[in-house]
Amino acid sequence: MKITITLLLVFTNLLSAQIKGIVKDSITGKPIPYANIWVENENIGASTEENGEFVIHTNPNKNLIFSALGYQKKTLKASQAQVVKLASKSYQLDDVVILKKFESKIIEIGKSKNAIYQAFDNGPRIDVKYFPYFIRYKKTKFIKQVTVETDSKIEAATVKIHFYSVDSNGFPGEELLTKDFVVTVPTGVVKNIFNVSDFNLRMPKKGLFVGFEKLIIEKNKSETTVTNYNTNVTSTKKSYSPLVLYNLVERDFLFTFSGGKWNREIHYDSANVPIKRMVYEPAINLILTN
Repeated sequence: MKITITLLLVFTNLLSAQIKGIVKDSITGKPIPYANIWVENENIGASTEENGEFVIHTNPNKNLIFSALGYQKKTLKASQAQVVKLASKSYQLDDVVILKKFESKIIEIGKSKNAIYQAFDNGPRIDVKYFPYFIRYKKTKFIKQVTVETDSKIEAATVKIHFYSVDSNGFPGEELLTKDFVVTVPTGVVKNIFNVSDFNLRMPKKGLFVGFEKLIIEKNKSETTVTNYNTNVTSTKKSYSPLVLYNLVERDFLFTFSGGKWNREIHYDSANVPIKRMVYEPAINLILTN
């Protein structure tokens, strides 16, 4: 039995390797910071550092999916990912319409009636909150601010905030911004308020999704020493800040981006009919203005 366990451990270690690489713009050759790297169909991910470099642990034969805002997705074998070049997306720009903002009215949407916050480590995935459109938003159609509740062990933890349209299947669709919205959060449990007025975002008639992405980078990493008192073995545990706070709410679906794709969680009753149930949803709110 001992021999079997030893062989299994050795075989497992051979399957996993530390993959190092760099992600660059295919035209300029400049590094792309904070790009996403996912092991295809698995909840294993990483982010590129400010210099475009990344490290991820996986089987060299697995597929890695690379994506960054403004670039086309690319899939490569992990063993071939030393230098990854992403091609820029071409955008068809709409006519620019300058609308006057008064900002004399402000409403906050997304607040839970019975807010019960729970801090979770959402790992490398992106969790989103859906904001439906209501006719009453017509008088406050501009998105002025986004609020996110976090719990961070370190100062100035770096995260990305995403705004997604709703596609024809009800999934998160295209990003509504053309460049990354990267922000920092302080230590402790904080309600962070970020101003997004300069993006001129309007509440879409189909609603939108707002997501929170914790970056898996060295700056966000903290390490603690843990000792197993049964075996007296000491190991180092890595964690990444910040934790996201979640509300327990009743919903009929929940979306998560993991493994390089959007996953929709739906619950069914005994007759295979979709039902609402209590789920944990990220504590994100929007502040609208006129």
